[in-house]
Amino acid sequence: MASAKTPAAAVPPLEKLGAFQRLYLWTLSLAARPAAQLWLALVAFVESSFFLIPADVLFVPMALARPRQAYRYALVATVFSTLGGIAGYALGYFAFDALARPVLAFYGKLAAFEALRACAGPDTTLLLLTTSGLAHLPPIKVVTILAGAVHIGLGFFVISCVLARGARFFALAFLLRRHGPAIRHFIERRLKLIALGGAAVLILLYFGLKLLTGSGQLLSC
Repeated sequence: MASAKTPAAAVPPLEKLGAFQRLYLWTLSLAARPAAQLWLALVAFVESSFFLIPADVLFVPMALARPRQAYRYALVATVFSTLGGIAGYALGYFAFDALARPVLAFYGKLAAFEALRACAGPDTTLLLLTTSGLAHLPPIKVVTILAGAVHIGLGFFVISCVLARGARFFALAFLLRRHGPAIRHFIERRLKLIALGGAAVLILLYFGLKLLTGSGQLLSC
C-alpha cells in the first residue's frame, strides 16, 4: 500500500496539528464510516450556520468510493445544506443578537458580516447567496445569517440555496462519476478557482446590468 512507503515523519502526529486541521481530518474520516450518508447530511446541515468544514470534504471521498451513489449523495447534500441554510436564516431573522452574533464572533466573521449588512441591499444579498453556494464566497454561514438579518424573502432564499448548492454538488457528482480518482486532484486544486472565476463573472454581469438599466438597489451605504 502507498501508506507503507510514506515516511512516518511525513505525517505529523495529531497533537502537532492545529484545531482546524484536526477538525478537517476528523470530518474526512467520516467518509469511511457505515453511517457516512447520515454524517454527510449532518455536516451539510451544520456548515450553513456554524460548522467550519464544508460538506465537500466528506462528499468527494464518498462519491469516489461509491460512484453509482454519487447523485444520491449530491441530493442528500443539497437538501440538508438548504435545510441548514434555513436554520441559519432563522438565526439571522429571529435571534441575531442572542445566537447569531456570538457564532460569527467565535469564527472571526462578525466584522465581515457587519460590513456586508451595512452595504448589501436585498437583491445583492441574493447574489451573494448564489456565489456562496457555488464557491463558498463569502462563507455560506455568513450569507445565510445575513439573508435572515436583512429579511430576504424566504421563498427566494430557498430557491437560491437549492439552485446554487445543487449545482455545486451535482457538478461534483458528475465529474467524480465520469472521471473517478483521476479528477480528485483537479477538484481539490483547481475546481474552486474555476468556481471563484464563475462567481466573479456573475457578479460583474449583475452589476453591469444594474448600471446599464439604472434599476434596483445595489448598495445601501
